[in-house]
Amino acid sequence: MTPPARFHELRLWLGIERNTTRHGEKWISAVGALLGIVAVYWITRAVLPSHALVLPGGVLMLTSMGASAVLLFAVPQGALSQPWAVIGGHLVSAAIGVTCQKLFPDQTWTAALAVGLAVGSMHYLRCIHPPGGATALAAVIGGTQVHSLGYHYLLVPVLINVAAILAMALAFNALFPWRRYPAHLHKRAQASPITQPAQRQFELTQEDLYAAMEQLNSYVDITSESLTELLELAKQHAERNITHPGEIIAGRCYSNGKLGKQWSVRHVLASDALPAPRADGMDYRVLAGDDIGTLARCSVDELRQWARFEVKPQGNGRWLKVE
Repeated sequence: MTPPARFHELRLWLGIERNTTRHGEKWISAVGALLGIVAVYWITRAVLPSHALVLPGGVLMLTSMGASAVLLFAVPQGALSQPWAVIGGHLVSAAIGVTCQKLFPDQTWTAALAVGLAVGSMHYLRCIHPPGGATALAAVIGGTQVHSLGYHYLLVPVLINVAAILAMALAFNALFPWRRYPAHLHKRAQASPITQPAQRQFELTQEDLYAAMEQLNSYVDITSESLTELLELAKQHAERNITHPGEIIAGRCYSNGKLGKQWSVRHVLASDALPAPRADGMDYRVLAGDDIGTLARCSVDELRQWARFEVKPQGNGRWLKVE
């Protein structure tokens, strides 16, 4: 296995995704998270009376709000970030955590039971929110101060914290039209379809999408609405060029236009890189896909039939179609 192939395999094992967001979007996410935590702090402090239970930080604020801030401001369109996921995830988990602590106090396995039941409940109630696991855990390991709150913990600090960070997420993300929050609130303006659905040979349907997700049998952090829109935009983009290139030019890169593991990008080499070249053959190196780093040779016609269109690198492992 070549070094590029080893690195590609390691990236897949570690789950390192190619981040396609621009620098401005990253800074917007950071500023939003900062303002979100500020809102949680000041709103909770304003709501709580002066004699309320406080922690060393000055006011009772859940540490799990930090994790919620990541989702609400860095991934505002994700399924795990939507309002019901945030509200239900925290409140359901808090109730489970308090109940477990009351039923099985001072047991070494109580915290684990609370988190496990919280995850299962969030699944069934369709409100999976990872920070909810931390909220359930805090109800058990938070010490006597948190234990003394009992089910009041659901109101102070959980509900107040959740309301504060949701309010900031709604206000902040509304400043940027492309940051839809909730995901259903803002509709991205779409260009007129290049090909009408009735003219397509194979048209994906909503039923196909649901069937595929059911077959996958794994929770996907994207709403079905956003996924449908993404697929439609991808199909429109693909329809701009449905023919194979008429000429393969040495020194350029070509994609086979497929998805997933079948996708591949080849760089056509300008000179022979392999011994004993065949007549009318061209050498190429695989730059993306499962066989990354591989050197091979094929005829010009074979390469042209394999290629769908020319591509150019855009950094971060991204490739764009050359119009």
